[in-house]
Amino acid sequence: MPAPVLAASALLPVNTALAVALVVLLLVAATVAAVFRLAPDASWRRSRDIAVAGVRAAVQLGVVSLVIGWVVRHGAALIAFVLLMFSVAAFTAGRRITRDRGWVWAAVPIAVPVAPIVGALVGCGLVPLDGIALIPVTGILIGGALTATVLAGRRALDELAARNGEVEACLAIGLLPREARLEIARPAASDALLPGLDQTRTVGLVTLPGAFVGMLLGGASPVMAGAVQLFVLVALMAVQAIAVATTVELVARGRLRRRPAPA
Repeated sequence: MPAPVLAASALLPVNTALAVALVVLLLVAATVAAVFRLAPDASWRRSRDIAVAGVRAAVQLGVVSLVIGWVVRHGAALIAFVLLMFSVAAFTAGRRITRDRGWVWAAVPIAVPVAPIVGALVGCGLVPLDGIALIPVTGILIGGALTATVLAGRRALDELAARNGEVEACLAIGLLPREARLEIARPAASDALLPGLDQTRTVGLVTLPGAFVGMLLGGASPVMAGAVQLFVLVALMAVQAIAVATTVELVARGRLRRRPAPA
């Protein structure tokens, strides 16, 4: 058996014990969310969300594992798969930020940073145009943009709703609607950058991220694995900064807005 396969098996063997551990951990997460009512309305909703998310992850990863080997050998399928990742991210962001078809505008903060950065990486030869490299790199960047967009959008809209009086006061002293919303929304939305900043600041000291461990298991040297991980972290910071800035601008211009909850 090849050394990388042996290393991966030693790290986390795929057997009955792993299946049992996954079920137990998912039950623990769902139970804690239910007992402590970790939902905005103090309901058990988050417990159900956690259980559904865990099952969906298992199904989706199983399907992707079967499909990915075929996708990487077909150019058209590769592009379609990347577009599927982007579409799901845009829909998820829109659903989390707004309560209507906001996914159309929620796609913008994801596309604006990811498309040019991936294009530049492919163009300069750092990322080859094949599925083995393109799919994981693009997926990481789309995931980072999704997280930043959702956090920034939700924080900005929550802040505008809670401090609507201050927005009205800004308008009363002559500020334009965009400027008034920016004054309130921008400081809150900037918190969306904190998870990426903390991850970058503590890399190697608190955790060893997935790209680093994956490279090591694949047989790469620690120096090469470290270089790849550094690239991923810096690229993520760039993507997330652009995503947050774009999200704040869309909120300030009224493009990303939340439909009132039904009475």
